[in-house]
Amino acid sequence: MSDQIELRGVTKVFGGGLFERDRNVALEGVSLTVATDRPAITAVAGESGSGKTTLARLLLGVIEPTSGQVLYNGKDLRKMSRDERRQFRREVQPIFQDPFEVYNPFYKIDHIFSVPVAKYQMASSKAEARKLVHGALEMVGLRPQETLGRYPHQLSGGQRQRAMVARALLLKPRVILADEPVSMVDASLRATILESVRRLNRELGISVVYITHDLTTAYQISDNIIVLYKGRIAEAGAVEHVIRDPRHPYTQLLVQSIPQPKPDKRWSAYELEAGTAGRAGSTGCKFADRCPSAMQSCWDTVPPLYQREPHRVASCFMYRDVPIMDGNDVATVFRQPARRGPDAAAAAPVSERA
Repeated sequence: MSDQIELRGVTKVFGGGLFERDRNVALEGVSLTVATDRPAITAVAGESGSGKTTLARLLLGVIEPTSGQVLYNGKDLRKMSRDERRQFRREVQPIFQDPFEVYNPFYKIDHIFSVPVAKYQMASSKAEARKLVHGALEMVGLRPQETLGRYPHQLSGGQRQRAMVARALLLKPRVILADEPVSMVDASLRATILESVRRLNRELGISVVYITHDLTTAYQISDNIIVLYKGRIAEAGAVEHVIRDPRHPYTQLLVQSIPQPKPDKRWSAYELEAGTAGRAGSTGCKFADRCPSAMQSCWDTVPPLYQREPHRVASCFMYRDVPIMDGNDVATVFRQPARRGPDAAAAAPVSERA
């Protein structure tokens, strides 16, 4: 078995206990494999509340699924030994959204590097440790002499975020989970941070799961994309197919919402009107109350993932005449990523080259 991190039929429910009335299904029946022998950048996109961060936290082992399994190299995270968990923590690294909250303000930036170097016994001397840290900082475009020795508040948001990328890189991970890594930095810095993430994948062979609500940046750096809506997969596949020619009504709505440099020229020809009012107790498609094409079956039954093309699936009854995806793992429709050159972002027909 190749190295991989995997979700198998994972559902995560918050609340609903004996003394809790509110029950929130954050993720429902999601299966996904992130292979490390075919390193790619996979975006997980959707609006706030769609389950993106819950998916990332499950992959990190920070929370446990209500049902289903999270596995690394075939081993359930809940059944790992201490040594196996330690190895997992080193090989699957996060990059968080907020470039300030992750730091302890009482420690200098050096602390986030010295702790993992010591914990994982990565260097036999201070000189070797210094060389490792300097190399990681330079990889993300930071000058060690201008970064080390300072407190977090003495660095800009972009510098703090790139330092977190450098920390992840220092451990030589197999997978990086980047949760909205550019949403809280200036637009002028986004390109630098995104390019750092792309280099980790392209030059070092690290698989990246990129969590975002921004289809613009997802298109710029990703090979594949999963679109979530209220905890379920609406559409998934190669990013060129999904963004250029969206098939699920929700994905069409997302693409249509991207600001255009020329308001009279739309990127997408799809026009979605406001949906009908939701029905209480609906057990079908969660997008039915917003979908202009909703039919009776949408309210009563959860649509499966229909495979319209080799590299794309969509959960919509409009495609009930095409085959249902064989198996549950959406990664089976991801193509072997074609190396998107450095000009890919510049060629993207989007308004903001973030």
